Amino acid sequence: QVQLVESGGGLVQAGGSLRLSCAASGLTFSDYTMGWFRQAPGKEREWVAKITRTGIVKSYADSVKGRFTISRNNAKNTVYLQMNSLKPEDTAVYACAAADYTSPQQYDYWGQGTQVTVSS
Repeated sequence: QVQLVESGGGLVQAGGSLRLSCAASGLTFSDYTMGWFRQAPGKEREWVAKITRTGIVKSYADSVKGRFTISRNNAKNTVYLQMNSLKPEDTAVYACAAADYTSPQQYDYWGQGTQVTVSS
């Protein structure tokens, strides 16, 4: 019943931008902290960003700080990841995840991910 579906991935040249979207259904979206993660070939899954229920408090991994922006629209049940100044090392499968606000470090639901490829 609960689904998280990412979109917006693709191929972009270094220095370019992409905006990822994650549409949620089957849950009360405003009850969830939302996060973005990524996994590059041969690498462990890496946390990228999170946003709390209010949409005001945001956190980022050092590797993307200053380049990526997470946001959400609770009326649309959607969380976004705006990615600017992309680098080849940003190439990965990007997935969104949802954590109930009562346990915000435990992500209960995951999307399948969308591929982002950055060429040099």
